Amino acid sequence: MADRVSRRAWAIVAIAMLIAAGLAFAGWRWWTERYTVSVEEDGTAVTQVVVATLRGASALKVATVSGVVQSSAADTRLGGLLSSDQVIKAPFSVDYMLDLRGLRQSDLRWDAVARRLTIDAPDVTIAAPNVDEARRSVVRTRGLFVTRGAAEELQRRTALGAERAARAEANRPERVRQARDHARRALERLLSAPLAAAGLRVASVEVRFPDERNRSREQWDMSRPPAEVVNQL
Repeated sequence: MADRVSRRAWAIVAIAMLIAAGLAFAGWRWWTERYTVSVEEDGTAVTQVVVATLRGASALKVATVSGVVQSSAADTRLGGLLSSDQVIKAPFSVDYMLDLRGLRQSDLRWDAVARRLTIDAPDVTIAAPNVDEARRSVVRTRGLFVTRGAAEELQRRTALGAERAARAEANRPERVRQARDHARRALERLLSAPLAAAGLRVASVEVRFPDERNRSREQWDMSRPPAEVVNQL
């Protein structure tokens, strides 16, 4: 009995050691990827890809909004004695994606009489903004004495501000509506071709997003007063 308990205790200890070793390796790899600087033999920092992962994707890019964004930031140090500010302009782009992984067979309905395909599609999602700071057109930094720490903080704040501005532009209702229109046309092209190859003549493809599925397609006739319409029934 004592031997059995001892073996069980050693097994628990061994499992705990394996888990601890795995966590330690993951922590070491995370630190190496983000904070360890790779250098040449002479100590010069190397420009290289630290880590890269290739993953499969089932999301369809349906639209992209792009342009130039301006961002500004200020920094104050030593109780207000050292003040500095920075302004940048840089090109940006934001992609609109349609994730087709959640599309089920029940989301596709074929009306043989009307030859209409109805698709209950997932909504368009907005990807993370891409601000190309390497192609900045304007960089203006002002301050009596800008320390290295202040310069790094200004760069970080202007980068965050540029991302916020790009994300706000991409989330504008008119931009989202335009992206949905592009998504409709993309799904129409994507699904009309295999139907035609199967010998089904498609008269129309209707794409409905989540907030459009419960809307009634019937509208009141507002050209005449309601009482006149009711009296004729």
